[in-house]
Amino acid sequence: MGRGQSQVKWVKHGVSFDEATTVFDDSLARIFDDELHSKNETRELIIGHSINKRLVVVCFTERPNERIRIISARVNTPKERKQYEENIET
Repeated sequence: MGRGQSQVKWVKHGVSFDEATTVFDDSLARIFDDELHSKNETRELIIGHSINKRLVVVCFTERPNERIRIISARVNTPKERKQYEENIET
């Protein structure tokens, strides 16, 4: 994917790459396996609050040398928000 296409993806989902990286700093963030999209590589989802105080879902994979590659980021769905809120209360 070219750089121009990548920038369009971030705009489409309404979460910038820079904002997406801040979800990893949220101590209440939760990480789940993304089995549906893990055919060619192991992918995970992290849901947590960004620096802009929005609940954001980030799809990522870990690369060698503990590097993280962010694949996509978007705001949560109502169902994901409910699941997140139920998970952090327990």
